[in-house]
Amino acid sequence: MRRWWNYTTAKLTGSFNERADPKVQLEQAITEAQEQHRRLKEQAANVIANQKQTEIRLNRTMEEYEKVSNNARQAVMMADDAQKRGDEKKLAEYTSAAEAFANRMITVETEVQDLKSLHLQASQAADQAKSAVNQNSSALQKKLSERQKLLSQLDQAKMQEQLNKAMTSLNEQVGQDVPSFEEVREKVESRYAKAKGHSELNEASIEGRMLEVEQASINVEAQSRLSEIRSQLGLDTAAAPETQVAEGDTA
Repeated sequence: MRRWWNYTTAKLTGSFNERADPKVQLEQAITEAQEQHRRLKEQAANVIANQKQTEIRLNRTMEEYEKVSNNARQAVMMADDAQKRGDEKKLAEYTSAAEAFANRMITVETEVQDLKSLHLQASQAADQAKSAVNQNSSALQKKLSERQKLLSQLDQAKMQEQLNKAMTSLNEQVGQDVPSFEEVREKVESRYAKAKGHSELNEASIEGRMLEVEQASINVEAQSRLSEIRSQLGLDTAAAPETQVAEGDTA
C-alpha cells in the first residue's frame, strides 16, 4: 500500500507539473520566498528584542549594584564615625546595615555576572539573526531579479512553441478530420492533372472531331437561315459572303 501510494503521489505530481502554468508557479515560488523572508525577519526581531531586554536588565542591575555599593560604603563610614564617638547603639545599627548592604551587593553582583553572560549570548544571537536576514534579503533580491528574466524567457518559449506548431501544421496532419497542407495540394494537383488528361484525350479522339464537324454544320445552317430571314425582310445581306466563306471552309 505504501509503494502504491508513493507511486500514485509521484504520478499525480508529475501530471500536475506538466499541466501547471510556469508563470503561476514562478509567482507562487516568489510569494513563498517573500513569506519566508518575512517570517525570518520576525524571528530575528524577536532575537534582537531579547538582546535589548537583556541589555536593559543588565544596565539596571549594574546601576543597582553601584547604588548598593555606595550605601554599603556609607554605612561603614557612619559605623566608623559612631565608634569614634563611642555610640555603641549607632555602631551596632550602622554595622548591621553595612552587612545587609554587603549581602545585597553579593547577590546583585551574581546577577550582574549572569546577565553579562546572558547578554553576550543574546548579542551573538542577534548578530547571527541580522546576518541571516541580510543574506536572505540578498538571495530574495536575486530571485526577484531573475524572475523578470525567467518571465521574458517564458514568453519567448511560448512564442517559439506557437511558431513551431504553425510550421508543423503545414507539413503534418493536424487531426483525423483535418488534412495537412501537403495532402490538400497533392489532391488538387492530382485532380487538375486528371482533368487535363481527359481534355487532351477528348480533343484527340474521333468522337471529338465528329462533334466539331456537327457543330460547324449547325453553325452554317444557322447562318443560312439568318440570311433568308434578312432577305425576306429586305435587310442588308452583307453577311452572306461570310456565310459562303464559312461553307467553303467547311468543305
